[in-house]
Amino acid sequence: MPSRSCANLLDMASGDILDIPQTPRALPRVMTVPGIIADGDSDSMSSSCRERKIVVANMLPLHAQRDTTAKKWLFSLDEDSLLLQLKDGFSPETEVVYVGSLKVDVEHSEQEEVAQRLLDEFKCVPTFVPHDIQEKFYHGFCKQQLWPLFHYMLPMCPDHGDRFDRQMWQAYVSANKVFADKVMEVVNPDDDYIWIQDYHLMVLPTFLRKRYHRVKLGFFLHSPFPSSEIYRTLPVRDEILKGLLNCDLIGFHTFDYARHFLSCCSRMLGLDYESKRGHIGLDYFGRTVYIKILPVGIHMGRLESVMNLSSTFDKAKEVQEQFKGKKVILGVDDMDIFKGISLKLLAFEYLLQQDQNLQGKLVLVQIVNPARSSGKDVQEAKRETYSTAERINKIYGRSNYEPVVLIDRPVPRYEKTAYYAVAECCLVNAVRDGMNLVPYKYIVCRQGSPGMDDAMGIKTDSPRTSMLVVSEFIGCSPSLSGAIRVNPWDIEAVAEALNVAITMSDSEKQLRHEKHYRYVSSHDVAYWARSFMQDLERACKDHYSKRCWGIGLGLGFRVIALSPNFRKLSIDHIVSSYRRTQRRAIFLDYDGTVVPQSSLIKAPSAEVITLLNSLSNDPKNTVYIVSGRGRKSLSEWLAPCERLGIAAEHGYFTRSSKTSDWECLASDLEWKPIVEPVMKLYTETTDGSYIEPKESALVWHHQDADPDFGSCQAKELLDHLENVLSNEPAVVKRGQHIVEVKPQGVTKGLVAQKVLSLMVDSGTPPDFVMCIGDDRSDEDMFESILSSVSSSSITAAPDIFACTVGQKPSKAKYYLDDTADVLRLLQGLGNASCPKPRYTAHFQVAFDSVLTDCFQVMLHSGLEIPIDVDCFFCRFHRRGNTLLRISVLP
Repeated sequence: MPSRSCANLLDMASGDILDIPQTPRALPRVMTVPGIIADGDSDSMSSSCRERKIVVANMLPLHAQRDTTAKKWLFSLDEDSLLLQLKDGFSPETEVVYVGSLKVDVEHSEQEEVAQRLLDEFKCVPTFVPHDIQEKFYHGFCKQQLWPLFHYMLPMCPDHGDRFDRQMWQAYVSANKVFADKVMEVVNPDDDYIWIQDYHLMVLPTFLRKRYHRVKLGFFLHSPFPSSEIYRTLPVRDEILKGLLNCDLIGFHTFDYARHFLSCCSRMLGLDYESKRGHIGLDYFGRTVYIKILPVGIHMGRLESVMNLSSTFDKAKEVQEQFKGKKVILGVDDMDIFKGISLKLLAFEYLLQQDQNLQGKLVLVQIVNPARSSGKDVQEAKRETYSTAERINKIYGRSNYEPVVLIDRPVPRYEKTAYYAVAECCLVNAVRDGMNLVPYKYIVCRQGSPGMDDAMGIKTDSPRTSMLVVSEFIGCSPSLSGAIRVNPWDIEAVAEALNVAITMSDSEKQLRHEKHYRYVSSHDVAYWARSFMQDLERACKDHYSKRCWGIGLGLGFRVIALSPNFRKLSIDHIVSSYRRTQRRAIFLDYDGTVVPQSSLIKAPSAEVITLLNSLSNDPKNTVYIVSGRGRKSLSEWLAPCERLGIAAEHGYFTRSSKTSDWECLASDLEWKPIVEPVMKLYTETTDGSYIEPKESALVWHHQDADPDFGSCQAKELLDHLENVLSNEPAVVKRGQHIVEVKPQGVTKGLVAQKVLSLMVDSGTPPDFVMCIGDDRSDEDMFESILSSVSSSSITAAPDIFACTVGQKPSKAKYYLDDTADVLRLLQGLGNASCPKPRYTAHFQVAFDSVLTDCFQVMLHSGLEIPIDVDCFFCRFHRRGNTLLRISVLP
């Protein structure tokens, strides 16, 4: 079967992408029942396949080894892989397919055979990323640029991290493209759920979303997400953010990581988020991208099975005997610069220095896992760790006592489990870490088992205890409320925390342990996977209730999803209706509708004035500008429009034309002296904010303030004002970068309702109603028009055109893209109101005769007459004493 991937998807990336050789024969879709796989766009394709989960990660959950004797590959499942363990969260009927790379290089000639074998035996689809791309992708961009940045390490100088490299970024995009091709070969986008894992594949969602607009996509980030001040330094920051936003659900370990991501979306893409029934959602071009906050757990069964091995019992006895009479503090960390091993050793050294009674009685066992990456930073961290450990042992060690036991070799699981079971305290001192499951494993091992209890000589009914000292910068910290949280950089504070942990009463240790064990045992990896997938299913349930189409070039591609009844307003369609109707009501918002929201000049252009005049001068039209602005500004700006109606301050002031008087809604404004000092207080404390006083309202603006702080202050101001105005006839509303206080009952919808009622009462019920606006306040007009028409005594229903500016959820049925679209529409209506004049030959002859007579009078009076004369709609040419009409002006 030919691959169904798009050959030109690489065009999405800017720059020259590295050439990728063709992958071997495309793999067939994984099917469990007979069915037909259709070619073409599978968005409209249905399948009889059972539901599947496609898990995409950088590495497959497999061990691979080459049998040199038999010259064949040996594969086995990696039982410790999180990808394999998460299957426990799905029903037994669910089929899980894995897409990822192997940890070994497979010759090109063997790739097709290996791929088919892995698919048949393990439901795994290998990507076979070319070696040169893999090096620049994983060891280059991922490990040298993304990983340090996400852990708050900036390349301030060449000796401190690698600067951004465009070729590495192109390799990252190329590798993600390879993954996308492989997913496309096996996915049924109508039924399958795709779950992408971690930072290696953050632009993969863009490739998949471009190919399948309604694909069901989830993403989970297993590393930290940095604050916006750090993340914004990445030159390809927008491409990565937009890649993630092409998912339906994005998962993070902690709220801090999610908050940083949301802040980046707000500051760099201008997106706002809100909580929808307890779920955080970002509106992204009509699609809601949900945010999931849930730390991953451990596989209880796997850990308990290792704990009950005979080798674990034997090792536990050995460790217990080795440190008999001493208290053991345990650390288990990878060798890298973010795990804080050297800081841990310094804190332990300080503790021994401050309390001499602990010397000879306290041991720190530090297990060092092999480094996942190489480089000078790792080597420096290793040298510092060894030198610090040697110094401590030299100063405080004795013939039979070594205070720091450094185990720097591959340690099997059973041996780690034994150390977990023996240690009285576990110290995790990372300066930055995505999750870190060491504390969870320690808690489960301290809970023990009958076999472990018997091996260690512990009574079965004895209370269980454990103590955790954890860095506040790791992902598991918020979920371990009984742990002692520390700042790893504060050596003295960490030492004090260790002292508290080892001297705490057993009853207190027991309470903390029981609390932690309840959480860890109930929030295991199966719970995590099940919860994420349930939220992903909920996030995708409305996929087929909306119309979708893609826009944007390159990695800026995104899908617009709108209601099936929500469509762009066709100028030809509305002009046709406009021409055949006789009594028209037209309501136009001002800012963001006829004048661009971003424009610094708020006065209307000459073009806008001309268009408004062409509409309002038509006797068949009743035209109103309905705005939140004050009447003074609107009167001044719209002075050339004699017959234009104006509703200022959301309808508090109205007039039907320039010559008519302003009408004012009767209301109590005694609340203004209460509101003004409160707003002044927030203005003084929020740089970039200001107050706009109106006759009927007060508006606090924060569009020029820091986005996060301004939004936070606006929420606080809203709550503050609602409390102080609880008994006043005023309402507090929050809009786009504003908080407004205005009299009760004053809305734009009331203006539309009043105008339509007057038309009905005067015997000229409208047969055409058009309303255009871009703001939340305009939604009141859209709603009011529909309700007024349905409830009024209009015999024939009018043509209604409620139109919002911008493609976004709205009560309007139509949309226009921007202000330019609005002006084009008004131009079309204006042309229909004022068609070009057509004059008869008799009229033209009469006009020429009159003008010729005037010409002769001017000639005899001695006045100088130019060669060419433009008069009304004609152009005349003087030839001597004769005036000739040569053309009709356009």
